[in-house]
Amino acid sequence: MTRPLLSDVFIEMADTLVDDFDLIDFLHTLTERCVQLLEVDTAGLLLTDAEGVLQVVAASSERTRLLELFQVQAAEGPCLDCFRTGTAVSVDDLSRAGRWPRFTEAAASAGFASVHALPMRLRTDVIGALNLFGVAPGALDSERLRVGQALADIATVGLMQQRAIRRRDVLSEQLQAALNSRVLIEQAKGLLAERLQVNVGEAFTILRSSARTRNRRLSDLARALVEGTERLPRPGPDTRTI
Repeated sequence: MTRPLLSDVFIEMADTLVDDFDLIDFLHTLTERCVQLLEVDTAGLLLTDAEGVLQVVAASSERTRLLELFQVQAAEGPCLDCFRTGTAVSVDDLSRAGRWPRFTEAAASAGFASVHALPMRLRTDVIGALNLFGVAPGALDSERLRVGQALADIATVGLMQQRAIRRRDVLSEQLQAALNSRVLIEQAKGLLAERLQVNVGEAFTILRSSARTRNRRLSDLARALVEGTERLPRPGPDTRTI
């Protein structure tokens, strides 16, 4: 895949924020652009819900989503430390870090050896963390860390850009709606994976592509599939619906 220009990515992020954007799709695009621009293997995104509890809302791969979910459930890991302190946490080699034993074991099982967590922060208000994972030990140079933080900052501003930007309850409602949508999307992924006999990552790709083709919100299409009010054409030469 051709690496996008940094300027194009920033324009893409800004254009997305102009109108009533699809929040879940925006956050997934953010993780994908981080992988492409920063030359990391995968990326994940944690945001706080209405009660201030961290939740997994986006990831560039299924194994990253599962690792992020484990991290939240175990209440242990560099990404949680990043959120709690509001400062970046870089771990070049998890096996040598000597911290987060349960997370380190889970990360190794998932095939990850390094992680770099960047705060989603506006002034003193921290709403989550953008997390970059590597399958091999290695540091991120200062330039890539600066670009990563800039992308995290753009996403944060986008999430807090509504008319009542200074009112935390508006942000909480928006994030809670995104988390509710996430549940529907996970159900739709499972439904498609079972019907198509594919893994959940491929099922999500089909779901997201169908939503874009139909100019539909990801969550709206997911709800229709789960409720059985809409079906998708089977990809490939077999055009029957699923």
